[in-house]
Amino acid sequence: MTDKFPRRIGGDGDGPAETPTERLLREAMTARTSLITAHDLRPAAPPNRRVRRLRPVYAVTVPLLGLAAAMAVGVVTLHGNPVADHEHPPPAATVPASPSPSPAATPTETPTPTATPSETATPTGTETPDDPETAAALADDTPSSSPTPTNKATGTATGPATPYTFRGVKLKIPAGWRIAPQDQAGYHLCLLSPGAPQDATYRDCQPYGVDVTVFDTDSMSWPSASDLDRAGGWAHQPFCPVWGNPHVPAAGEQVSSHAPTRTTPTVSGRPARKSQWQDSCGTSSFTAQMWALPKDQVFVSAVGLKDDYQQGLMSIVNSLDVSGHVAPYSDSVGVSVSGLRSGQQVPNDGTPVEFSVTFKNTGSAKVSGAKAVVFYGSYTAPSGQPLEGTLERQEGADWKSMELRTLDSYSSLTTGLPVDLDPGQSITVNYRLKLAAQAIPGSFSLTARLATPTGESFTVSGDTALQVQVTAK
Repeated sequence: MTDKFPRRIGGDGDGPAETPTERLLREAMTARTSLITAHDLRPAAPPNRRVRRLRPVYAVTVPLLGLAAAMAVGVVTLHGNPVADHEHPPPAATVPASPSPSPAATPTETPTPTATPSETATPTGTETPDDPETAAALADDTPSSSPTPTNKATGTATGPATPYTFRGVKLKIPAGWRIAPQDQAGYHLCLLSPGAPQDATYRDCQPYGVDVTVFDTDSMSWPSASDLDRAGGWAHQPFCPVWGNPHVPAAGEQVSSHAPTRTTPTVSGRPARKSQWQDSCGTSSFTAQMWALPKDQVFVSAVGLKDDYQQGLMSIVNSLDVSGHVAPYSDSVGVSVSGLRSGQQVPNDGTPVEFSVTFKNTGSAKVSGAKAVVFYGSYTAPSGQPLEGTLERQEGADWKSMELRTLDSYSSLTTGLPVDLDPGQSITVNYRLKLAAQAIPGSFSLTARLATPTGESFTVSGDTALQVQVTAK
């Protein structure tokens, strides 16, 4: 330390002599300033978004009794370290304060809250809304600020699944999967796997995703329960669901379809049907899988999906809860067929094949306004070609000729036989099937059903289906 007006010790020289008290004060201040470094004199940190008022110091106790006398004699100046910024003086060094006096000693002091660090928002990645549908939709196009955990062995995403509800059916979407925009009809939900192209849509669900289909009525469009029995039931049009190269078959490129392997698993606590195909398109092979809950009209299909995502596929199937979906079946009527059996051959020479269908009300409520109908589906003939023939129904002593048709719309019920059944009551209807020479050999399903029209739709009280073979004569 350097004094602006140095005083000599003992009274010699030009200036007045330095007293012992002043010498003691000078030595104490010199010792204090020796503890100040350039680090202590660094520029103050810039203020945060809230300007903090400096807390006033109300009392400082100095153990040296001569401090007041020293301040009266001269001005003491502290010089900082040479590396300090001289244009912007560092904050003044302060003497550590002694414990604050009690409120009684300083009645005019107002307590000042201790300043705390300002709150700063911390990124937490994509926020998951409370609405499951919104949460799943966000997974399609909202980037995450942190990488998605992956399985090192398979490279697939891991983590919690996202609950989702589609047309009353609850399911869980595996981590890393996303929802493609729905089709216009709204019956299909496409869940794209993590390996799907970023620009994939529901049209690319084969082979890159899993298709969950929920119908309100029994639909003859794909998929249907009868498709599970067909060699090519995994497809609704000519297509090669090859991973990495899905395409319409080129000229000369053959799609090989074989009879499926059928099982009867339990899905959503209910009996289900499953078919699996091992097929090929040219030199590329693929696997097709389809699950069906026929009474609920709920289907899950994965056609050409890569084996890496089989675990995700099974987690979707196992998470299904169809209890919230209004099933189009009431299961109140038992349906049985006699005179015709599955696998039976029917010639295409017009020979009539007679059979009868019995409808029995097995429920506790009366069935009113129902229609008894028989129709065909899943014909293995070339695409779009109908099954040529006629279906006749016996009314008294006469046979009424009807068109052999598919149940493709609500209007198909208009030709049905009106039926009302009390609990326990049954009725038997006789039919006669004739196939024309134009009927191409193959197979088709023949379904007998009792359904009740409800507005623009209908409710199925019961049905049964047979697989019939067409033979040439």
